[in-house]
Amino acid sequence: MQQYAMLISPSANRVYARTAARMTANETAVFSAGALDGRIEDLREAELGGVPYLLFRSDTLTPRDLRLLANLSSLYALFKVREGMLEPLPVDRLDRYDDDLVSILKYAGKTNEQFTKLLLNVTAASAFGADRLLAGGLKVLDPMCGRGTTLNQAAMYGFDGYGVEVDKRDFETYGAFIQRWLKDKRLKHKALTTRVKREGRGVGQRTRVEFAADRERYRAGDLQVLEIVNADTVRSGEVFKKQSFDLVVTDAPYGVKHAAVKETRALTRSPTELLETAVPVWAGLLRPGGAMGLSWNTVTTGRDDLAAILAGAGLEVQEAEPYRHFEHRVDQAITRDLIVARKPR
Repeated sequence: MQQYAMLISPSANRVYARTAARMTANETAVFSAGALDGRIEDLREAELGGVPYLLFRSDTLTPRDLRLLANLSSLYALFKVREGMLEPLPVDRLDRYDDDLVSILKYAGKTNEQFTKLLLNVTAASAFGADRLLAGGLKVLDPMCGRGTTLNQAAMYGFDGYGVEVDKRDFETYGAFIQRWLKDKRLKHKALTTRVKREGRGVGQRTRVEFAADRERYRAGDLQVLEIVNADTVRSGEVFKKQSFDLVVTDAPYGVKHAAVKETRALTRSPTELLETAVPVWAGLLRPGGAMGLSWNTVTTGRDDLAAILAGAGLEVQEAEPYRHFEHRVDQAITRDLIVARKPR
């Protein structure tokens, strides 16, 4: 059986870097169990020459499988281990665009980019096989999208990204950023900002951008979409059609860092009340067979409480071993975890 070694990428976030190997090990285990039909074995952390690696074994990984693994959130380099020597393997990522799409925007409260990628990866691998993930074209909703980190990561993979954000400044900042970025990269695109109305009532404002990675795709009509709506997330069902999305992925308000917004637009320091109202709305937007991935602050909301909210919305919470070991410290007031639930077919 062939042994592989995965070199963990350094992180600008030193707190996250301390747990990156463990997080990536569990991310890899989810990939194996879901998208790769269990073909990865003996997954473990190890040091080679004083440098942290993940080691694993498999005798059935194909070039397609390795291309999928190349997108793991903290993978820096991948090797075959032969008689104690490391043989580099090509790392052929899905990325269609320069990585400054996800890194260039800096602001207080931005979720770590590696964790955003991990959350999207784990959610996607819980719902779809390797061929579907590598094909692109999935529709991803972040119903509390801030300034669009999840949407941009979705775009990197060739997915379509849709977001809802209640803060008008964040909405305007993201709309201006993505249009400027596309212009700077000289990528053909078209952008439109309109009002969203339902039954004659205003729901919010929408900015939609259609673009492609190159002129040939653009001329062929092979376009990607990034769309953000300035509205309360509990009104997402008024903005989008039911069962429109393959994945719902979001980082819930931490409460301690900023207030959550309830349906009444009053402020609360606990995101639990918001999630009780919003999760059923988001579940209605998810296609059968799709998955919802949420990260949240365990200091303010217990895992069992959140699992009960998801189950109450008709979703199947994933409770296998790897899903139980993503908890990690962000700062003194925030311990972050993630949870994934699938919508039955």
